[in-house]
Amino acid sequence: MRYLALATDYDGTLASQGAVDSETIDALKRLAATGRKLILVTGRQIEDLEHVFPDVAMFDQVVAENGPVLYRPRSGEIRLLAEPPPATFVDALRRRGVDPLAVGHVVVATVEPNDTVVAEVIRELGLGLQVILNKGSVMVLPASVDKATGLAEALKELSLSPQSVVGVGDAENDRTFPPFADVVSRSPTPSTRSRNVPTS
Repeated sequence: MRYLALATDYDGTLASQGAVDSETIDALKRLAATGRKLILVTGRQIEDLEHVFPDVAMFDQVVAENGPVLYRPRSGEIRLLAEPPPATFVDALRRRGVDPLAVGHVVVATVEPNDTVVAEVIRELGLGLQVILNKGSVMVLPASVDKATGLAEALKELSLSPQSVVGVGDAENDRTFPPFADVVSRSPTPSTRSRNVPTS
């Protein structure tokens, strides 16, 4: 049994229009019944994910918010892999009229074209943050984390080697999977659009 785990994206991969159909859920259950581990790797925040996907507890691990949050849905345990951006950053975005603005455990999120204002605020405050663009979403994270780093930590917790995992994704932010897992892309996409915003 070469592959011992499946690491999969949520939106556009498992889910269509935010929902997972019954056939996909049944297939995941059959895979789990073979003893393989299921890892969900998503840009969504935990609370939002649980709202749209009530069956999330079938997964052994969830890598949320595009990488900095590990979640064990069966126990409810949450582990942060990075510090969130400072409150001064969020306050500055609100003063600049960035809307919508969602603040997760670590991620700060909005939508395009707010990425220009977000990058300006990061530079003005001299913060070591990165802006990740994905399907119109704008996610701000510490420069040291992404889906790949979160997946690596999830594999450590599950005592799995990267070579034993197959990853499935469909979007720009799933391109970080390759260093850690064999990847199947559901559709061709541009390379990841992410950048560390220079502070000087």
